Amino acid sequence: MDRLIYTSLTAMRGSMARQTAIANNLANAQTPGFRADMAESQTLWLNGSGVNARAVSSEEVIGADMRAGTISATGRDLDIAMQGDAMLVVQAPDGEEAYTRRGDLMVAPSGLLSTGDGHPVQGTQGPVTIPPADAITIDDEGRVFVVPVGGDPENPVQVDRLRLATPTGSNIVKGLDNLFRVKGGGILPDDPEAKVITRSIEGSNVAATSALVEMIEASKSWDSQLKLISDARDMDSATANLMQLPR
Repeated sequence: MDRLIYTSLTAMRGSMARQTAIANNLANAQTPGFRADMAESQTLWLNGSGVNARAVSSEEVIGADMRAGTISATGRDLDIAMQGDAMLVVQAPDGEEAYTRRGDLMVAPSGLLSTGDGHPVQGTQGPVTIPPADAITIDDEGRVFVVPVGGDPENPVQVDRLRLATPTGSNIVKGLDNLFRVKGGGILPDDPEAKVITRSIEGSNVAATSALVEMIEASKSWDSQLKLISDARDMDSATANLMQLPR
């Protein structure tokens, strides 16, 4: 009886992991450049004396869906969408280099150019710093221009160029902070040919309707496993009653 109970328990844990991944996807359905988490269930066979015929279920996030999201024009000077598979180089909270497709850029009070979630954007000269300016623009090559305070709008000054990296040929993984890194360490090579679409932004690639359907399926799976545990308890009680000696 314990085989059924523990098998169902592992399946319930898998359903919880799946629901967590789906919930994260739904929460980021409107996050620019977000890549959906992908969860997969697999069977794990137990080896050892008396358990060779026993298997449990394991479900975990195995990667990210790298399909592109929809690109929409915004008209905002600091919005960019990376073309192809190019990724914007940013600084992660731990100070290490990381990568993102999020292109809703903004200027922090310190003057640092950062993504909408606060990660400093990296340029060819380090973190991109914007001096006091009347206007800021980015061209399709990722070059950042400013019109100094009181300067001539017809003669903007280039302050830096955004670093755009290519993941082609590299194994990248997504962290809990939604940033991508090279698996096992290392950095991605810069792509000097990468282009951006200016005054536009790439949306999340999460299909909210499909994610809701997956959430319902995961919930039903949880209920089914819970019913199995309840049935196992009932069968165990019935078996115990049958084995009781008459008084």
